[in-house]
Amino acid sequence: MNISLFILKRFAAIVPILLGATFVSFLLLHLSPVDPARAYLSVSNIVPTEEAVLAVRAQLGLDQPFWTQYGSWLWHLCQWEFGTSFFSKLPVSQELAARLPITASLALISLVLAILVSIPLGIASALRKNQLIDHVCRILAFLGASVPQFWLAYLLIYFLSVKWDWFPLQGADTWQHYVLPALTLAFALISTYSRLLRTGLLEGLEEPYVLYAQARGLGTFAVVGRHVLRHAIRPVVTAAGMNLGKLFAGTVIVEQVFSMPGMGGFFLESVYHRDYPVIQSYVLVMAIVFVIGSLAADVIQAFLDPRLTQVNGEEE
Repeated sequence: MNISLFILKRFAAIVPILLGATFVSFLLLHLSPVDPARAYLSVSNIVPTEEAVLAVRAQLGLDQPFWTQYGSWLWHLCQWEFGTSFFSKLPVSQELAARLPITASLALISLVLAILVSIPLGIASALRKNQLIDHVCRILAFLGASVPQFWLAYLLIYFLSVKWDWFPLQGADTWQHYVLPALTLAFALISTYSRLLRTGLLEGLEEPYVLYAQARGLGTFAVVGRHVLRHAIRPVVTAAGMNLGKLFAGTVIVEQVFSMPGMGGFFLESVYHRDYPVIQSYVLVMAIVFVIGSLAADVIQAFLDPRLTQVNGEEE
């Protein structure tokens, strides 16, 4: 099976996954102990009388059978219509269009930064095993796994923004506003990716083909760059694909600390006000991001190792 067919099959597999995500997201509305109609009236500062509740339920279509409601909601989703926010009274699609690019930019910048920093660190740590650079990377891995993001964010704010005035404190107007949040999110990923790459490189350097390449006169960096790195980086690609969704979700705290008008504050505000259309949309967007991250990792893996598109060494 060639790579193109492999990619098409992965795209086809997304459809039932996304349908399942839409169903779970819609089901949350009906599993909630709070009546969405009463939540709507509460946010609108209207006394929730029985007549008012019945009128709102009819307005929102909550008096229809479950599958009718789900079908109608799914049809509107296909037209990029997520409903209207209970709190702001604006279309949710309009709110997403304003806030999602900020969160997406922050997550992607953090992921790219983590990869660009972790690759040279991982290579240096593997080639200088048990030397100074390896010990430094080990300390960074320990700190990345143990330091809470909000505490690191406040440290960066104090030193790089308040004390030295290198970067702006809050907002998302220029690229400088993304530096401190991206560093906060990328720190833990750098420690993880560098250790994953180090482990893969050390295992790869023990393979027989490495000894053969060295016998042909290839230097260590040539062997690593042409042969070992291609396979050792695969766990990093898998982790990056899975972390894309976590980065989107993890921006909730970081965006609050740096006062960025992204999806994080939007989601917390919707939970506080029981804004069900926004909560449903947020859950669905997160599911889509996780699926996209997983798909991107599979595609990159297929290019790195075409054998992954085969089963038992034979084409499907």
